[in-house]
Amino acid sequence: MYEAIVVINAGSSSIKFAVYALARDVLDLRYRGKIAGVGHQNNFVLADSNGDAPAITEQLLTKTSRIRNHGQALSVIFDWLNDQNSEFSLIAAGHRVVHGGEKFSSPVIVNEEILTDLKSFIPLAPLHQPYQTAAIEIFAQQYPGMLQAVCFDTAFHRNQPFVAQQFALPGTLRQQGILRYGFHGLSYEYIAHVLPEYLGSAAAKGRVIVAHLGHGASMCAMQSRRSIATTMSFSPMDGLPMGTRCGALDPAVVFYLVKEKGMDIDTVSDLLNNQSGLIGVSGISSDMQDLLDSDDPQAGEAIDLFVYRTNRELGSLAAALNGLDALVFTAGIGEHAYRIREQICRQASWLGIHIDKAANAAGSHQISTAQSHVSVWMIPTDEEHMIARHVKNLIEKN
Repeated sequence: MYEAIVVINAGSSSIKFAVYALARDVLDLRYRGKIAGVGHQNNFVLADSNGDAPAITEQLLTKTSRIRNHGQALSVIFDWLNDQNSEFSLIAAGHRVVHGGEKFSSPVIVNEEILTDLKSFIPLAPLHQPYQTAAIEIFAQQYPGMLQAVCFDTAFHRNQPFVAQQFALPGTLRQQGILRYGFHGLSYEYIAHVLPEYLGSAAAKGRVIVAHLGHGASMCAMQSRRSIATTMSFSPMDGLPMGTRCGALDPAVVFYLVKEKGMDIDTVSDLLNNQSGLIGVSGISSDMQDLLDSDDPQAGEAIDLFVYRTNRELGSLAAALNGLDALVFTAGIGEHAYRIREQICRQASWLGIHIDKAANAAGSHQISTAQSHVSVWMIPTDEEHMIARHVKNLIEKN
């Protein structure tokens, strides 16, 4: 039997988890799983470190089919974890939390005061924060007294230059925490951690833009593997168009919808968070692969807008860096949609980007040609690994 850390990554419609064996010098991934389609078409996926699917009992599969909410989904995960008590002993849990506000710039061990702070950020990340704080509470009920740590998507960006964190608003609002926070920080932190393995130590310290393109999408400009600027700001709604979120929007649109169209704030929030982005423009799907497989002209419009906005932000971030040495694609679309990578890079040829189409289609890590002035990469992200590293460090400190 070995001691283990479990990582819980709760989203609006899915819960990902991973189990790591805790050793003195290394973290050893043993299992990775996901319950997708919570309350809709529930699907329990599980794999061991070799990518093989361990057996799941019929009782657990039956329970999975009856999931209606996140609490029930977590109950299924707990049942599976408890079934493995002859193999490992859980000693801690790590949670991804989207928003840490101004207060949290590094991972912390949860207590009641911190949980109260995290709940106060729910209005800033309504698609994520409620489920993540609920997961912490439910875990505490299931495993009372066990160490729980939280790792923040905003933390990686907290050391940006102050000018990159500001809005052009009165200073009194800045003092109330209205800032450009940025998100997907755990993903960016992981990419920054592994960059030397791909680019080499010297190049990893250069001017790098990472495109985290998935159902949620953002981009981050890094220098010396630190965040310099990013596309999301006060909330995860800003920046690029996403699966269901609008991305950057003139605030006057909100005024217009409320004053002239009679929408209340909750209706507008639902529109911008759940009915916009790829699903809103296409009217077909929030999944990029569905759009790529479709012949519908509106699917093409949604793809074109996504690529166009990505290139607009690419140019903006390159300006923030005063140039560009490397471009990295990651996350669901960034890792798997080679046609989107190709379109983005083709439109960015003015930056000196040239990709090897065969390498790109094959999903190679380096997809740029030898003649490209900017090296281009596809690097899989691993937020769960980053969380487990932070939890291990907190355990050792305490």
